[in-house]
Amino acid sequence: MGEICRKFAAGAAIAVAALLSAGPAEAAGASWVAPPSEQDVAAAVNAAATARAISFAKSNFRQVGHGDPGRITLEHKGIPVYTLNPDFVTAKPGAPAGILRAIAVTATSATGAKATLRAAPDHAAPGGWSVGNVLSGNDEERLSARLRPGSVLLNEPQINGWYDLGKDGVVLLQASLPQSPVGEFTPLDGYQHQVHERYADKLPGSEYQRGGGIGFKQAVQQRDTGPAGSLTVGLIVFGSAVVLGAGFLAWRWTKRRINPK
Repeated sequence: MGEICRKFAAGAAIAVAALLSAGPAEAAGASWVAPPSEQDVAAAVNAAATARAISFAKSNFRQVGHGDPGRITLEHKGIPVYTLNPDFVTAKPGAPAGILRAIAVTATSATGAKATLRAAPDHAAPGGWSVGNVLSGNDEERLSARLRPGSVLLNEPQINGWYDLGKDGVVLLQASLPQSPVGEFTPLDGYQHQVHERYADKLPGSEYQRGGGIGFKQAVQQRDTGPAGSLTVGLIVFGSAVVLGAGFLAWRWTKRRINPK
């Protein structure tokens, strides 16, 4: 099982994203996303409790703590995690701001260290969900506790940004390269304008990409065992802002490791 460190190389950001299942919008203006069903959340939590998933967690804890993690305990709740939708970036009519990426479940080692198991749809797995990777820390659990009532947790992976996404807009909770003040509310149309400015010219098929840029790659990757669910790693070149922030992010993101499936 390979290992991917969340870090920046000079001039580039690592964007981890996947198009798993887009929740239907409640209104025509693409202002909202629907949460997964209770059955899906329960199936994801059950997937995190399998022996295979626990082995992923133990491997993560050993890499971080360099020792035996002892008994692993799991939270009995799943946290839906949404990722920035490329169709929202380009203002496609009816496109929600976020699409479901995974359901996160926190694991705790005997020493108190935290890790996050991410479950995604897998038609070949019992219950239809399986754990594809494990990340150190519990950002998803910690940040979800700060959501407004009715909001969902949205990740903008290109800046390692985490948002409270509601029907009316977003509130930045945390980011390695914050593009707006943490805690500040941004209306949905304003956020769409922001991400359009940041990424619209770097999408697949753009002149930037045809000219050799790495682009904004977010695509479903098929697995040998069944339909989609695994994550696709993409890179985005931000220019001078990323170059200035690269050293800081390399230090910050080495604290969180991914054990991919």
